[in-house]
Amino acid sequence: MRKKIVAGNWKMNLTSVQSEDLVAVLSEKLENFNNNGKRIIVAPTFVNLVPVVACDDRNAMIEVAAQNMHQASSGAFTGEIAANMLQTIGVPNVILGHSERRAYFGETDALLAEKVEVALEHNMQVIFCFGEELEDRKSNKHFDVVESQLKNALFQLPASAWDDIVLAYEPVWAIGTGETASPEQAQEMHEFIRKTIAEAYSAEVADEVSILYGGSVKPANAKEIFSKPDVDGGLIGGASLKADDFFAIIDAM
Repeated sequence: MRKKIVAGNWKMNLTSVQSEDLVAVLSEKLENFNNNGKRIIVAPTFVNLVPVVACDDRNAMIEVAAQNMHQASSGAFTGEIAANMLQTIGVPNVILGHSERRAYFGETDALLAEKVEVALEHNMQVIFCFGEELEDRKSNKHFDVVESQLKNALFQLPASAWDDIVLAYEPVWAIGTGETASPEQAQEMHEFIRKTIAEAYSAEVADEVSILYGGSVKPANAKEIFSKPDVDGGLIGGASLKADDFFAIIDAM
């Protein structure tokens, strides 16, 4: 059975002390929480990964992810981080393909395919992000865009690789804008994603893949979004920076 997951992407926010404080408060809230197999993941900025991993107050339920990684194992790539560097500090998960990486840093499907393969070769679990922009949806191309992003970056992988892939559908028009896809829109796309994977691999592979929704999820709308049959949780941005809000979203799943 596929896992329910709530992952908090902290982006370029919080100092080291603030990150540790947030983990400590969240851990306290989770102390008597029955997670029923749910996965809870936080993704601090690179410089805060070590203190969060080592935080004495971190609840065992809280996993840690990096927000990105380079496709090379080493080399003259100033400012970049390799998969084995993340592994050696105890970070087993990585977010790849976030819309901000695509938009601001020019990451292409081809580059992301390389990154995904390298992450999997290093036994890391990938949270792979993808989604359409507003123009795509207005012109009724959103299904084509999503299908293309999946096929170009992931469909070269063997079926066994999908054991270590979590998908995060993020309509770009709903990230940091206050706009949110309706629960029905989210379900429609998640169902399409699962069908696309089933056609490329098998129904068994598709049924086991966790597909998260990312795009202005808040305590007020989380329960309704998470209630949809093909929505397996969320990749949370701004709301994950406040322990009360993040816990409320976890509790809504």
